[in-house]
Amino acid sequence: MKKIIALLLVLAMVLSLAACTRKEEGYLEGDLNNDGQIEMGQDGVEVEVNVSDVHMDAAEAFAAGQWEALFTPIEIEGRGIDLSDLDLTPTAEELEAMKKEPAYGQNVIYMMSDGCTSGPTVADDKGYYTEAGLTAEGVKGMSIVEAIGTGKATVAVSHIATLLVPITNGVDMTFVGGAHIGCKSLYVLADSEYKTTADLKGTKISVPNGIGNADYNITCMMLDADGINPMTDVELMQVSSDACVTAMENGEISAALFSDSYVYALVKEGKLRCVRSLLDSDFADNNCCVITMNRTFVQENPIHAKKVIQAVQKAHSFMRKDTAAATQYLLDRGWNAGDFDMNVMLNGSMQFGTTDAFTKASLEQIVNDYLRLGLIQNMDNADEIMALAWSPVLDN
Repeated sequence: MKKIIALLLVLAMVLSLAACTRKEEGYLEGDLNNDGQIEMGQDGVEVEVNVSDVHMDAAEAFAAGQWEALFTPIEIEGRGIDLSDLDLTPTAEELEAMKKEPAYGQNVIYMMSDGCTSGPTVADDKGYYTEAGLTAEGVKGMSIVEAIGTGKATVAVSHIATLLVPITNGVDMTFVGGAHIGCKSLYVLADSEYKTTADLKGTKISVPNGIGNADYNITCMMLDADGINPMTDVELMQVSSDACVTAMENGEISAALFSDSYVYALVKEGKLRCVRSLLDSDFADNNCCVITMNRTFVQENPIHAKKVIQAVQKAHSFMRKDTAAATQYLLDRGWNAGDFDMNVMLNGSMQFGTTDAFTKASLEQIVNDYLRLGLIQNMDNADEIMALAWSPVLDN
C-alpha cells in the first residue's frame, strides 16, 4: 500500500509540473534553445486584423484602442535594399576569382529557419544560390553560434542580441548584411496594473531563452531606453515562452518578451497587452536581425561571400516587395503560421533586407549601448568590436 501511495504522489507531482510548463494549445515550438528560430504563433487560428494607416508606439496604440498601429511601418529613407531584379549570375571576372577561392565547388551550408529568419532558406527554395553559381544545402539542429563559429554552416539569419556578445568572446563569426527590424515586444496581462515599463520596477520579467541570450539583451535595451536599470530595478529571469502566461496569471512574473506573431491571438482575445516594442519609433531605426557568416570564410572567400549575400538579400527583397504574395508563399511552405492577414501585417512591419549603411549605423549604436550596460565584458573598444562584427561584402 505504501508503495502504491508513493507512486501516486510521484505521478501527481509529474502531472502538476507538466501542467505548469505545458505549451499553450495550438502554439508552435519557440526559440527554447536560442538557435534563432522565432516563435510563430497559433496555427490555424483566424484573428481579426485592423490595419492602421498611421504608426503609433505600443503604449500609445493600446491607449487609443488601435494596437495594430504599432505594426504600421515608419518610413525611413535608405532603410531598404532592393535586389529583386538583380541578375545573380557571376560575371566572367567573378567566376575566375571564385575558382581561386578555397570554397569553390563546395556547398553553401545555410541554417534552415522559418518566419522572419527564413531568408537563407527562401534563397535556396527560390533558386537564388543556383542563379549565383553556387550549390546549397540546408541544415538544422545546431545553435547558430556553434554552426557558424565552427564553420559547419556558411550563412544564417538571427538576432544581433544572440550573436554580438559571442563575437566579442572570440567566436569566429561576423555580420555581412542586415535582415530586418522589429519582431519582439514586451507584454503584460491586459488587465494588470502595469501600463508602462516604469510600472515594472521591482518586479520579475521573463526573458524566455535565458540570461545572457537574445531575449535578455533585448529586454535590457528596452528598459534602459526608458531610464530603468535592468540590473537593479527589475529581476530578469527565464521562464519558457509556453509557460509565461500562466506565470503572469500566478503572479510569478509581471511581463515577458515575446515575438509579436506568437502572442497576437492572445492580444486579440484580451489576455495580453504590449507595453514596449522593437517597433516603437526609438527602435525602428535599428536592425533586430542580421545575416551572419563565419569570419574566416568571408576573409578567404570574398567573392563566394558576396554571391551568398546577394542571394539572401534577393530573397529578402522578394519577402518585402509584395508582402501579401510572399506571405502566402511562406504559409504554403510552413515557414509562417496562423492567420494570413496577421502575417501580412507583421511581415510588412519588419522591412526585410536593410541596407549596409542602415545596418552599420544600427550596429554602432548597439555596440555602444552594450558596452555601457556591461553586456559586453571581454572588450571595451567600440571600433575594435565593429572591426570584428561588421564585414559588409556588397558593393552598395
